[in-house]
Amino acid sequence: MAQAVQSGGRGTPLDPTGMLERETVRRVAWRLMPLLMIGYFCAYLDRVNVGFAALTMNKDLGFTQAELGFGSGIFFLGYFLAELPSNLILARVGARRWIARILLTWGIISALTAFIWNDWSFYGIRFLLGLAEAGFYPGIVLYLTWWFPSAYRSRMQAIFQSASVISLIIGPPVSAWLMTTLDDAMGLEGWQWLFLVEALPPILMCVVVYLWLTDKPADATWLRADQRIWLTARMAEEETQREAVHRYELGEALRNPRVWWLTLVYFGQNVSNYGLLIFLPQIIKAFGISTEMTGLVSAIPFIFAAFAMILWGHLSDKTGNRTSYLASACLICAAGLGVCIFIGIEQPVLIMVALIIGVMGQQAIAPTFWPLPTAMLSGAAAAGGIALINSVGNLGGFLGPYMYGLIKDATGGNNMIALLALAAWPVIAAIVVIALGHDKRLERVKAQA
Repeated sequence: MAQAVQSGGRGTPLDPTGMLERETVRRVAWRLMPLLMIGYFCAYLDRVNVGFAALTMNKDLGFTQAELGFGSGIFFLGYFLAELPSNLILARVGARRWIARILLTWGIISALTAFIWNDWSFYGIRFLLGLAEAGFYPGIVLYLTWWFPSAYRSRMQAIFQSASVISLIIGPPVSAWLMTTLDDAMGLEGWQWLFLVEALPPILMCVVVYLWLTDKPADATWLRADQRIWLTARMAEEETQREAVHRYELGEALRNPRVWWLTLVYFGQNVSNYGLLIFLPQIIKAFGISTEMTGLVSAIPFIFAAFAMILWGHLSDKTGNRTSYLASACLICAAGLGVCIFIGIEQPVLIMVALIIGVMGQQAIAPTFWPLPTAMLSGAAAAGGIALINSVGNLGGFLGPYMYGLIKDATGGNNMIALLALAAWPVIAAIVVIALGHDKRLERVKAQA
């Protein structure tokens, strides 16, 4: 993290302004980013562990692939309904209290997933989980705009997003261990213990966030006075620069065509992302390996993806060429997923190589995407616009798993055709990104004397 922060500073070691910038951003990053990453680690663990639980839950409850996909995806309908009001509340009451509330409620509801008994109870609890978690991710995206200048934002987003990748590296082996070791313990199935145990971290993090998180730079007593003054002034200067190009009111931002085109981009990446995440364990299990080995192999693509997202975020910030890096990430994702249909399940090693490439591109999309909308919006428009993009865009998280499940049922369990369908969406996203372009004036500020 230190290297990612330090490389963005301006000036030489003899330049006190450049040194102050580097020291301040580094201090903020080390204070806030680990906490935010742990929170997102918990979010992703509770969001996608249903895909691993399905290895035995489907048989126990008699779920079809389409029912699993629908139930997994309905999470995002609840998410969609609560996202915008949640982010507006966060902007009003502060991140510390609201993020702590989100962590507590989603942890409790995630634990209740252990006690579903049929398809409709599954749909209901997943819908409630979406309502509870709504606002966490866009709230953090907004929160980062309060603390990090635009020249650092893609890197910080990548560092934050890496927590999801870490959860996808650690989560599958841990999930496999829980499901096999605790199976039939105290009369509960392994998949039930999976939901119960993995719901504990967000409940604990609720207390940590409430005690440790700071809302705004002006409140950061853990910064030196000169660091607080510099950071507050820099963030105000960037807001003034954005508003000099165009100052969006909340209603105007929500109606703006560019915001809606960016929403389509985010929708496309979520179709491929969640369609793959929910069904990846089943793709790997089809290689003919055990549940424990499925957990280990499922983690492999995300080890590579962790490096890809940090690298892409760094290069995006360093060059300022936002659209090229975002579009290329989309196309790499599409290529990795789409080529699987030409390989076939009979070649598991080649399929894994293709999936690794696809996941690397997939996980590099979000860190290079969010600097685009956050560069154009400020104030309440930023809170509302970010929430709009994330809530509507995350409906792709409903379509992806549901579409994948329907295709598998219709084709007799063919994963390759389903992967090809997912691959089309990041291609659409890349085309939109290239057509939109990016106004670099939104991120340019004068060097301070």
